[in-house]
Amino acid sequence: MGTSSSFSSFSGRLAGHGGAHAVEIARHHGVDTMFTLSGGHVFPIYDGAVKPEPAVRLLDVRHEQTAVFAAEGVGKLTRRAGWAVVTAGPGVTNAVSGVATAHFNGSPLVVVGGRAPDSRWGQGLLQELDQPPLFAPITKRAWTVHETAGIGPAVDEAFTLANSAHRGPVFLDVPMDRLYDQAEVELDGRGPAADRAPDPEAVAGIARLLGEARRPVLVYGSDVWLDGAERTALEVAEELGVPVITNGQGRGVLPGGHPLLANRARGLALGNADLVVVVGTPLDFRLNHGLFGGRDGAPPAKTVHVTDSPARLATHLTLAGAASGDLSLVLRGIADGAKPGPEVERWRASVSETAAAAAATDREALGSGSAPIHPARIYGELNRLLDDDAVVIGDGGDFVSYAGKYIEPAKPGNWLDPGPFGCLGTGMGYSVAARLSRPSSQVVALFGDGAIGFSLADVDTLVRHRLPVVMVCGNNGVWGLEKAPMRMIYGYDVIADLTPQTRYDEVVRALGGGGELVTDPAEIGPALRRAFDSGVPYLVNIATDPENVYPRKTMGV
Repeated sequence: MGTSSSFSSFSGRLAGHGGAHAVEIARHHGVDTMFTLSGGHVFPIYDGAVKPEPAVRLLDVRHEQTAVFAAEGVGKLTRRAGWAVVTAGPGVTNAVSGVATAHFNGSPLVVVGGRAPDSRWGQGLLQELDQPPLFAPITKRAWTVHETAGIGPAVDEAFTLANSAHRGPVFLDVPMDRLYDQAEVELDGRGPAADRAPDPEAVAGIARLLGEARRPVLVYGSDVWLDGAERTALEVAEELGVPVITNGQGRGVLPGGHPLLANRARGLALGNADLVVVVGTPLDFRLNHGLFGGRDGAPPAKTVHVTDSPARLATHLTLAGAASGDLSLVLRGIADGAKPGPEVERWRASVSETAAAAAATDREALGSGSAPIHPARIYGELNRLLDDDAVVIGDGGDFVSYAGKYIEPAKPGNWLDPGPFGCLGTGMGYSVAARLSRPSSQVVALFGDGAIGFSLADVDTLVRHRLPVVMVCGNNGVWGLEKAPMRMIYGYDVIADLTPQTRYDEVVRALGGGGELVTDPAEIGPALRRAFDSGVPYLVNIATDPENVYPRKTMGV
């Protein structure tokens, strides 16, 4: 039998059982590692992974959420969809938060789930559940394949969708009996060619707005990295001489210390701007929903939104300009058509002075010798040890907020955090992904003591698979994002306390890694150096001040 798919990018014959078909297509899409937790519903996929040469690596974890976060992390770091395979029922439901996180992050991801057999569906089988409806709101597509001959084309479609702008997760489940069945399939490799050329008039309109603006700001987000536009974005910023704010994986497009980087003058830049051009990130709560200007009596700023696909353009406010398509082409078109006026130089100098003043103030906190330990001191020590290509992972609340303030990546794509969905527990999966995707780079995972409880058992995964990672836990014994706001609202707090100085480091040692507890600020640097030199998963568990609250204007921002 033969079949074809309008999404086919694979050309050739597939033979054998359904699991072998799935693996062959995944390999075609650049997959070299399958993240999973052993389950009988997907045994044929494992069989397909280990028999051919070269084999697809099976990396098994202790909780399916870690498998999905690892696959999402691969997508973030390599800009090519990672692959998670989970067993039916609870295996699939455990994957939901990871898929939702990928949805909000725009991360390319393919999740294949096992499913109870078609042959006896409706008879109360083990883990019998119609799973795709769970994923419909948080994927580009979620569906079931009911024919063995359709598995290869469906997996091909899944990877093609996940890797196409706007990137995101795709879920596919396959009944167990269809995976075991045999079939032969011929695919013709005739996939659709996407036209991502931007509208030249829209681009020209944005260029005119930039030429007219006196206090413009550029904002670069994760899609600048994921769309491969990071080099063009840097060139455009420098040609225009406009202050730049970065977020998500856009951090590092302008390396730390770059004169145009305005992250430490964010309030001034966005509050006093007359034009803000937001590229590759949604106008969500992190950017005040696209409402800029108005500070110190300044009029509201005009907002421009540039996205990698039309569906991502903001619709909740009136935009002064908008464009979508290949972000490199959009940015190059804007720069070629814009001629910023002389006022921009004065504006740039003002923003730069404010950023420099903030950096000078930072030095006191970064070198703080206070006890209990100020979280900033940890980042003062860590910054001295980080290489330019280090991958830094944030999984936590207040502690990671400080990281966002004090750590500026030297390169784009090297900062991973949960993103706007705010799902704690990403850190171990992202650590696995980073160590595999960047084998020669430092990998540092920053955990709050609340977040580390979500996935600490997966240190076992790091140990078993020999994946050395430096882990740092800011251990203040409280749920910081909840305790302080609840006190502010009600005058008291409940269920916001953890046990102070819990020995998470001893758990890591028990699982085969290394670790230590630090209570003296003078010992932070030496402990971090021991972690980097250890060659094993190593946790530096640092007791921090529970009364130190990250300053926020609003909850969740």
